[in-house]
Amino acid sequence: MYLIKHIAPMVIGATHNGYIAPKGWKPKNPDENYIITYLDIELANGIGMEKFEDVVAACAAESSTGTWTDVYSGRDSGVKMAEKLKAVAFDLEPETKTFKIAYKKELFELDNMSGILAGVVGNIDGMKMLKAFRCLDIRFPKDIIQSFQGPQFGIDGMRELLHVEEGPLLCTVPKPKVGRTAKEQAKLAEILFSAANAQYHGIKDDENLTSLKFNTFDDRCELIHKVVREVERKTGQRKFYLCNVTHSNLDVMIQRADKIKAQGGRWMMMDIVTTGFSAIQTMRMHNPGLAIHAHRAMHSLFDRESGPGVYDKGEIKDFSMSMIVTAKIMRMLGVDSLHGGAPNTKMENYGEPKLIRDALQLDITPASSMTLGQNWYGMKPVWHVASGGLHPGTIPEVLHQLGEDIIIQTGGGVLGHPWGIEAGVEAVIQAKDVALGRGNMEQWIIEHPDTALAKAAHHWGFGPKIV
Repeated sequence: MYLIKHIAPMVIGATHNGYIAPKGWKPKNPDENYIITYLDIELANGIGMEKFEDVVAACAAESSTGTWTDVYSGRDSGVKMAEKLKAVAFDLEPETKTFKIAYKKELFELDNMSGILAGVVGNIDGMKMLKAFRCLDIRFPKDIIQSFQGPQFGIDGMRELLHVEEGPLLCTVPKPKVGRTAKEQAKLAEILFSAANAQYHGIKDDENLTSLKFNTFDDRCELIHKVVREVERKTGQRKFYLCNVTHSNLDVMIQRADKIKAQGGRWMMMDIVTTGFSAIQTMRMHNPGLAIHAHRAMHSLFDRESGPGVYDKGEIKDFSMSMIVTAKIMRMLGVDSLHGGAPNTKMENYGEPKLIRDALQLDITPASSMTLGQNWYGMKPVWHVASGGLHPGTIPEVLHQLGEDIIIQTGGGVLGHPWGIEAGVEAVIQAKDVALGRGNMEQWIIEHPDTALAKAAHHWGFGPKIV
């Protein structure tokens, strides 16, 4: 009798059962045939490194065709098909405790991201033989990439809609996050859009602001879009409002998207972690022609790593999946903009914002020791949203590292300017112009000491403010 065996979580077996490829093995035509994951693990206390290969084999088995014990393998058992489709681990690196797993694409439904993730990362991080786990990257094959619609507008589409041919988009989220009425938020939009010769582009709801008693979705959507229409008529400059449709009821989100469209809006916002992968794909398929802004509240619960080693392959301490993987998934599901961090914030010690930007925007993301890369087969690129403690003094470095196809979101960095909101807008515009002109900001400030930018730099300095 033929048996498929798996290694029990608490009793590490001695055999790999074919779930580890021969040394030197590489998947044949991976972009045609395989999903590949790149994993970093720490073994549970009491499990020595001599068991590393057994643990790796268990990870491949658990996420594909194995189970914890011997099972019936006779007629109609499915064992022959399971043997054919089983995943295999390869490129094992015991020193860094990293490895890759190759899954034949036939294991997964093409356009079902929820099902794909349930397989490749759904259960591994619950295995008792691990005390830490990080999914560093996932590389998807051509058929799976092309089974998803991707962004409806992307970078070029939104530039065309907004009549902004080059440079970053500039956006502010109201601070405090909640407190303004819908009328007060509309007044803020008018100030932002009218200051500095109407050069500012957008206003955005924050995650807390859904439909509250003192600031309902309907009131806010109507009043702010009315301001957008009036400012555009007066100035000829197009604006955008990232209006938050987030709700746990998908029908409500679709109704809110319809409301935005009826008001002449161009962009909606949804929290992509709290609403989930299915909601994103559904909104992409059924929304009334709006760009989708992906806010990522709650993302750090599954992508933050507190250990000293992530991409440098030192020790990890948590169970997590990198934001690079999330960025890839969001591009496939069809968002048009996604928060991806900024230089010198959070994971910047590992260059993660730039890696996220590459995953969102390049047609062929290069592979490296840190990522698997990705061929996107012409899928539209996504706006990288740089945010997190940004103010005018940070803008040159943000543009230098991330390029011009970004949305620079400054909340407190505009609204907290010592001279007022209009001066905050002016300072951001001045910083953007200096950076795009390849000028030296510090020298410019010396030469223009009485400007809004000089005041902002004296107030906040040149590094991001992170809590």
